[in-house]
Amino acid sequence: MRPNRLFAAFTLGLALAGALQPAFARSGREEITPAEEREFNYDANIPGCQAPEVLERLSTHFAEKEAKFWNSSLTILSYDHIERTAWRPWGLDFVPRRYCSAVATTSDGVRRKVDYSVRDGLGIIGADWGVEFCVHGLDRNLAYAYATACREARP
Repeated sequence: MRPNRLFAAFTLGLALAGALQPAFARSGREEITPAEEREFNYDANIPGCQAPEVLERLSTHFAEKEAKFWNSSLTILSYDHIERTAWRPWGLDFVPRRYCSAVATTSDGVRRKVDYSVRDGLGIIGADWGVEFCVHGLDRNLAYAYATACREARP
C-alpha cells in the first residue's frame, strides 16, 4: 500500500473509532467504579481549600514559576475570600479533585483572583496530593496554559 493510502486508511479508522465511542458518552445503566476502588486507587483524602498546607504549596509554586519562567520576584502575600467551587464535578470515577477560588494579594500590592484545584495523586511521583493554579492577569502564556481569564483552571 502506498504511504498516502496507508495514512488515509489510518485516519479514516481513527475517525470511525471516535464516532463509535464518544469520550464522555455514558449510558444510564453503565456501572461506575469509584476511583477509591480501582486497582491503582485514590483515597480522596485531600485537604480543603483553606488548609494552610494548600495555600503554602500554592504560594511556593507561584513564586518559583514567576522567578524561573518570567524573571519576576512577585510573590503571594495573603489570601482571602477562599471558597470551594466544586468537588469531584465529573463524578466518582474520575480522579478526586477539589476546585477552589480565592483573592490573593501579591507583593506588588495588587489583589488578584486565583483559581486552583487540589488533586489526589498530583504530588511527587503521584504519591501525594498536589495543587494546580492560575492567577488572573498573570497567566502570561494564554494560548498554552489556562486560556483567557483562567477558564481552563475551573471545572
